[in-house]
Amino acid sequence: MAGIKSLAKDTAIYGLSSIIGRFLNWCLVPLYTQVFAPAEYGVVIYIYSIVAIALIILTYGMETGFFRFTNHERYTDPGEVYSTSLISLASSSTVFFIAVLLFLGPISDAMQSRGHESYVWMMALAVAIDAYTAIPFAYLRYKKMPFKFAALKLINIGLNIGLNLFFILLCPWLWKTAPQTISWFYVPEFGIGYIFLANLISSAVTLVTLLPFVVHVPVKFNPSLLKEMLSYSFPLLILGIAGIMNQTIYTILYPLLVPDHAEAMEGLGIYGANYKIAIVMVMFIQAFRFAYEPFIFAQNKERGDNKLQAYSDAMKYFVIFALLIFMGVMFYLDILKYFISSHYFSGLKVVPIIMLAELFFGIFFNLSLWYKLTDKTVWGMWFSLLGLAVTVALNVVLVPLMGYMGCAVAALACYFTMMAASYLVGRFKYPIDYHPRRLLFYFAVAAALYAVAIVANTPWEWFNYIFRALLLGLYLAVVCRTEHITLRQIIPRRGT
Repeated sequence: MAGIKSLAKDTAIYGLSSIIGRFLNWCLVPLYTQVFAPAEYGVVIYIYSIVAIALIILTYGMETGFFRFTNHERYTDPGEVYSTSLISLASSSTVFFIAVLLFLGPISDAMQSRGHESYVWMMALAVAIDAYTAIPFAYLRYKKMPFKFAALKLINIGLNIGLNLFFILLCPWLWKTAPQTISWFYVPEFGIGYIFLANLISSAVTLVTLLPFVVHVPVKFNPSLLKEMLSYSFPLLILGIAGIMNQTIYTILYPLLVPDHAEAMEGLGIYGANYKIAIVMVMFIQAFRFAYEPFIFAQNKERGDNKLQAYSDAMKYFVIFALLIFMGVMFYLDILKYFISSHYFSGLKVVPIIMLAELFFGIFFNLSLWYKLTDKTVWGMWFSLLGLAVTVALNVVLVPLMGYMGCAVAALACYFTMMAASYLVGRFKYPIDYHPRRLLFYFAVAAALYAVAIVANTPWEWFNYIFRALLLGLYLAVVCRTEHITLRQIIPRRGT
C-alpha cells in the first residue's frame, strides 16, 4: 500500500505540470484564431503535427529504455545507462538538425512553408532540444524528484505562454503606440513565426535549467549497452508512431472520405473542439504515465508476489479514479461545454465515446508493463499496429455513414482492441491477477449511476447538479466500502 500511496502522490505532482500545461496551451487557441488568418493558422497546425511525429522518432523509445536498464540485473551502474542515453540522443538530435539545415529548401516546400524557412529550422532545433532533454527529465523521475520535474516543466510552460502573449499581443500594441521601443527586434510581418520562436526560446531555457543534471554526470559510453537499449526501444518507437497515428489519422482520412471540402472542415472542427473536453482524461493518463514507468521498474526488483500485488493495485486504483473522472465530466457537461463555442455544441454527443476510448487506452498502458518488464516490447508494436488497422478500417467504413461520429467510434474500437489483445496475451506471457470481476463491478456501478443521472434529469439545473454530486459521493462510498477504506486512512490524524 505504501508503494501505491507514493504512486498516487507522484501522479498528482506530475499531473500538475501536465494539467496546467495542456490547459494553458489550449487557452492559446482562441488567441491564435483571433489574430491569424485561417490559412496562417493552418500552417501552425500542420507544422506541429509533424513535430509530434518527429519528437517520437528522435526519442526512439529511450525514456522507457532508460528506466528498464537502470533497473537491469546485468547493468548495476545507473550513471553508465544515463550517460550512454544522453550521448545517443545528443548525437541523433545533432545529426537530425544538421540534416534539416542541409535540405532546408525541399523540407520547407514539403511543409507548406516556402519563403518561411525560418519556421522549419526553428522548430527543428526546438524538437532536437526537446528530444535530448527527454532523458534528463526521465532521470528526475528515476531519482523520484517529482517537484523538481514539475517546477522545470512549469518554467517551460510559463515562459512559452508569456512569450506568446508578448510577441502576439504586447508587441503589436507597442508597434502602434511606441514603435521605437521594439523596432530593433520586432518585425510585424514575421507573424506566426513568433509562435515558433517562443517555443524555441522556452525549449532552450529548459535545456539550460537541466544542465546541472547533465554536466556533472561522468562520461561513460557503453556501445554494447546502447545496442541492447536500441533493440529494446525500437519496437517502442513503432508503438509511439502508431499511437500518434491512432490519434491523428482521422485528420488525414476525414477530408478524403467526405466529398464536400467545406463540410469536411466543419466536421473536423466540431470533432476537434469537443475532443478538447475529454482532455481531462488525457491529462490524468499522462500524469499517471509519468509516475507509473519508474514505479513498475523499481517494483520489478522486488521478489515474490508483492510486486505483482502492487501492479494489480495500481490497475485497480487507476480504473477507480478514471471512472470518477468520466462521471464527473459527463455529470457536469452542461457547464464544461462552455469551454468551447456554442457553434460546436452539436458535437457534444462524441464526448462520452471519446472519454471511454481514452479510459481504455489508460488501461492498455497499465497492461503494457508485462512486455516492458520481459523485454518483449515488440508486442507493444504489434498491438499498436493492430489498433491502427482498426482505426483506418472503421474510419473508411463509418465516416461516410456517420460523419465525425465514425471517428469517435473508430477510436473507441481501436483502444478497446489494443486493451483486450494486451490483456489476453499478457495472461500467458506475464500472468497478473488484476481481479477483472472487481474492475467490471466498478464499471457496472459507474454505468448504473450514469444511467440514473440521465433518467433523473430535470428542468431544474441546480437540482441536477446537487443530485449528481450525491451520485459521485455514492460511487466513492461504494469504493470505500468495497476496498475497506476508512476515513482515518484517507485523512490520518496529526502526529501519525
